[in-house]
Amino acid sequence: MGIGASIFLIALGAIFAFAIDADLGWLNLNVVGWVLMLAGVAGLLTTLYFWNSRRRVVPAPVREQVVAEPVVPVRDDRVVREEYREVRRPGSGYPA
Repeated sequence: MGIGASIFLIALGAIFAFAIDADLGWLNLNVVGWVLMLAGVAGLLTTLYFWNSRRRVVPAPVREQVVAEPVVPVRDDRVVREEYREVRRPGSGYPA
């Protein structure tokens, strides 16, 4: 229903129940006012309940990441455990 419509029904019901003093014979405006106020309160409570249920924090799903294993060079069906690196340092005898 919404908060605005609920407050409108409560206000309209209060006007009918307390401010209008008319005799229509077959329709009692006091009862109509009380019914409108009850409907407004019920709508307000329902709206607030659904607003609170929407604002609950839901934890984000956990994403699993597959990490590839490091590539190990294989030579003749043997795993090579050694790796050769040549490190050249500047100023170690290279011509400029």
